[in-house]
Amino acid sequence: MKPHRVRMCHSLVTNYGLYKKMDVIRPKRATARQMTRFHNDEYVDFLYRLTPEMVGGEGMSEQTKHLCKFNLGDDCPVFDGLFEFCSISAGGSIAAANKLIRGESDISINWAGGLHHAKKTEASGFCYINDIVLAILELLRYHQRVLYIDIDIHHGDGVEEAFYTTDRVMTASFHMTEFFPGTGKLEETGIGKGKNYAVNVPLQKGMDDWSYQNLFEPIIKHIMEWYRPGAVVLQCGADSLAGDKLGCFNLSMKGHANCVAYVKSFGVPMIVVGGGGYTIRNVARAWTFETAVLLNEQLPEEIPFNSYFEYYGPEYRLDVPANNMKNDNTPEDLLNLKAQIIENLRHIPCAPSVQMQEVPRDYTSSDDEDDEDDYDVRITRKLRSRENNATRSEANVPLYITQ
Repeated sequence: MKPHRVRMCHSLVTNYGLYKKMDVIRPKRATARQMTRFHNDEYVDFLYRLTPEMVGGEGMSEQTKHLCKFNLGDDCPVFDGLFEFCSISAGGSIAAANKLIRGESDISINWAGGLHHAKKTEASGFCYINDIVLAILELLRYHQRVLYIDIDIHHGDGVEEAFYTTDRVMTASFHMTEFFPGTGKLEETGIGKGKNYAVNVPLQKGMDDWSYQNLFEPIIKHIMEWYRPGAVVLQCGADSLAGDKLGCFNLSMKGHANCVAYVKSFGVPMIVVGGGGYTIRNVARAWTFETAVLLNEQLPEEIPFNSYFEYYGPEYRLDVPANNMKNDNTPEDLLNLKAQIIENLRHIPCAPSVQMQEVPRDYTSSDDEDDEDDYDVRITRKLRSRENNATRSEANVPLYITQ
């Protein structure tokens, strides 16, 4: 989950020239105040103050108590710049949501996002702040229904848990069964108003392109036609690719990207975020290729020279092929799984309505700025921004988040 793989992706995107086809922005970092829209105040404050030096030395017992309370350590290590890393990731996804809300883009990409395991009061699975939940909360201010789709090999438990009791967000997670974090069983479908709005597709290891496509497309088609979301958030964890250091699926780069292309085909405004992926050269390859898919661009297989060129040897090609791994998912099992999921979806009403209410005011970065900032200057900036937006075909130009 190191930022290094995101830098590799950005380098490939740049050297393929894809940045010329997009609006590229560097968003403001998320503030602690923004993070507490979902996360517990005490947890965010502890992350803000936490440094590696606090883990050892005097006061070890007190710090250990807090580290255990917030599940920090082990698979959520403490490192220099932890809060900065969280603010960059969350700020990108929040900015992506706001671009969709304002109609400035139909597609927003934040490969530094996708940290789907983080919970309200604790870290989990290399995830500290759940940027996805924060982005969805932004979208819910303007959209009645939001669909979250997760193709990471791990269950998107943090996002599912956040919206487990509501019908305004449907979550659909395609993941490996009996794998970290141990949740995401077929029968876990939500509670209360959220009953049947959590869709879990637990799979066995060795899942290949053909099997994945024949499961993913019918389920998503049914959800899109029945639920009719106003926006979609797609988490593209690359640990479901063949050859991942932690994953056990056998998806090729093109099989993984087919999910992106299929969701895009519905024409619903969408945010695309990253996620897991531990063979970093393949992560960069996949996300670069999927950026091209979102742009309807064809890329040559030969990787152009870039800052991380040596990582892609010895083949130096934009491809992640499947291997000869055995697929433990039998056609009969997949057919039964699909039938059960679609049967569960039949129990939900078509496009559930939402009671009319006042839309909360937009949160802007000026909420956290000093009052001494010149008011006239701020107004001028806003007017100039409006003029710029009016002169470009904003809705047709995907937005790319860089750090």
